[in-house]
Amino acid sequence: MVMKKISIKKLYKKFKTEEVLKGVNVEFESGKIYGIMGLNGSGKSVLFKIMCGFYMPSSGEVLFDGKSYLRNNEYPPNTRALIERPTFIPELSGFENLELLASIQNKTSKKQINSSIEIVNLSNEKNKKYKDYSLGMKQKLGIAQAIMDNPDVLILDEPFNGIDKDSVKKIIDYLKSIKNDKIIIVSSHISDDLNNLCDKIFVLNNGKLNDE
Repeated sequence: MVMKKISIKKLYKKFKTEEVLKGVNVEFESGKIYGIMGLNGSGKSVLFKIMCGFYMPSSGEVLFDGKSYLRNNEYPPNTRALIERPTFIPELSGFENLELLASIQNKTSKKQINSSIEIVNLSNEKNKKYKDYSLGMKQKLGIAQAIMDNPDVLILDEPFNGIDKDSVKKIIDYLKSIKNDKIIIVSSHISDDLNNLCDKIFVLNNGKLNDE
């Protein structure tokens, strides 16, 4: 079943004395690409980690088609994310790392892995060891792992860091081509990246999420 809507209601997150999120209310619907603009440290990654169940909120809720997966400490279904810097096994190649991840659920073929590698312009480096990857190559591999399972919900946190312009354009074109039956949410501190990609952009500032 395709995910239709994510609803975030009165979401607060506090770390000791620092309140990072202050009553975030927003809805994301399938068929659109959403951007979240904010400076580094504004709380974008914290919001995404809560959505994925990596952090519990101080209060508030995140509902996927009306259901809260946080309450049961579950990862939301058919959701993939790239949050902060990706990490993989240094001694394995890019392809081998994706193949290992795909083996966990055993539903992604080698053809799909190679397709995701091609989409991010990493085919020429797929057999290099991860430890020899540049920052941009690591980012590309992170995006490839997020898209290879064809998820219903795709969350990308600052995905274009260190990636060349031609590859960014190719990835943006791909995301636009698949958006109709997906919820895609992308964060960045660079407005041009989001303006070229998103149907709607929000700004996260001082713990609150507002329309651009």
